[in-house]
Amino acid sequence: MFRILVADSISKEGLYPLQEENELEIIESNIDNPLIPLNKIDALLVRSSTMVNEELMQQMPNLKIIARAGVGVDNIDVPAATRKGIIVVNAPDGNTISTAEHTFAMMASMLRNIPQANQSLKIMKWERNRFIGNELFGKQLGIIGFGRIGTEIAKRAKAFGMSITVFDPFLSKTKADTLGIHSTDLNNLLSSSDIITVHTPLTSDTKYLLNDKTLALTKKGVYLINCARGGIIEEKALLKYVENGHISGVALDVFENEPPGNHPLLQHENVIATPHLGASTKEAQVNVASQVANEICLFFKGKSVKNAINLSSLTDEILEKLKPYHSLAKKMGVLLSQQVQEPVQEIEMTYSGVVANLETAYVTKAMVSGFLQNRMANYINEVNAFVIAKERGISLVEKNTDQSYGYSNCLTVTIKGEKSVYYLRGTYIEYYGPRIVNLNGFNIDFLPEGNLLYLQHMDRPGVIGKVGKILGDHEVNIATMQVGRKELGGEAIMVLSFDEPVKEEITNKLKLIEDIISIQVFNL
Repeated sequence: MFRILVADSISKEGLYPLQEENELEIIESNIDNPLIPLNKIDALLVRSSTMVNEELMQQMPNLKIIARAGVGVDNIDVPAATRKGIIVVNAPDGNTISTAEHTFAMMASMLRNIPQANQSLKIMKWERNRFIGNELFGKQLGIIGFGRIGTEIAKRAKAFGMSITVFDPFLSKTKADTLGIHSTDLNNLLSSSDIITVHTPLTSDTKYLLNDKTLALTKKGVYLINCARGGIIEEKALLKYVENGHISGVALDVFENEPPGNHPLLQHENVIATPHLGASTKEAQVNVASQVANEICLFFKGKSVKNAINLSSLTDEILEKLKPYHSLAKKMGVLLSQQVQEPVQEIEMTYSGVVANLETAYVTKAMVSGFLQNRMANYINEVNAFVIAKERGISLVEKNTDQSYGYSNCLTVTIKGEKSVYYLRGTYIEYYGPRIVNLNGFNIDFLPEGNLLYLQHMDRPGVIGKVGKILGDHEVNIATMQVGRKELGGEAIMVLSFDEPVKEEITNKLKLIEDIISIQVFNL
């Protein structure tokens, strides 16, 4: 008999899959005052209220699986669970429809002034002329982030006769054409859309994606919606554009700090808001509970779970052999993710040397998870990396070759975008560590770690000196510098590493050097 502790308020209907299994016992109880000792619990099912930290796990030595009835796992110490061999699962798509519908409800309410008119009528006013609104029909909707929720919103917008523009670096032209939407860059979306809704994860790349500079690019009279994550829109900048009348309306379900308290945005009549209700429907609560309940059932039947956050089926011995290649591959994925700024159609991983005889699928998953991890709302790791890539329309290819390029082992990644092909080769040298030995066809040798600056330039005298002078003038210390070229006087590259991130004002000055072709900052 396996005992499952349901520690938070979870839909009874969603628990049906567990109730139907004779070998599973369900205990619904608060974690601080359990009905049975915690050391007798085999599975823990929570929402967001219970903090599942390492201290709690220490009290539950028999715990084998933690299930989060929802998407986020912020309240679960996943690394600690991994170290203890505890599987963590979630329900990544159980609230997709709920959030999409809430977004659309906010959109319609905002354009028709429904909350304001309702409030006015409740204080016995009749202000028909004051609350004249706008139709959704014919409006251009800009969707930033086109995952599951963005896709569902697009379907509904089409039914309302809206035209749809999407910005998502991972959306391929083929998929966009299939869905009948227009894919574009962020600036064009901002300048052309009547209504803009954001549906990206909150990462270092999307933090304040809509800020003072980008909001200035929007149409005068634009409407903004955020039912994704607080912090994607910079609230201080948003307040400025609401107050000066540039933005006609704002609908917020999320805030940078929740609850927001007496937030100045809430004082504006043109701002409507809800207390993070995107996933708050009875159906969504049943869906997320049912998904994780089924996962628990599969696990205790010895079957593979679908939405594991940290599951690995490899033995400790194999994992130890793969460890250096796993680390190298993940860093290669992260580096390429920062370099590739266009939709990706295919990722190819080629192995040669001793690594080709190991469990390379695990290493490939590490590379793909590194490539995707800062682009997705999902918790990406080796377990779900391939599934997420497939959902994004990315083909994955794994190959072995006899060509070792003079190294005992080689990992080569080729990223095929819609317009360009990106190429990266790495190796692991015992007692020396991971190295990148070829970048986009340029032979080079650098450690994929820390704060890196990648410059493409013409191979002409004085370029390196000019770069060094600008960095020196700004008192920036270069930790390492590596250069590479294909031919004398042709294109060349330079990779520099620093103790601290390079400021934007410095990279802007470097771009002014005549022979510099492009500059990119990598953080590994």
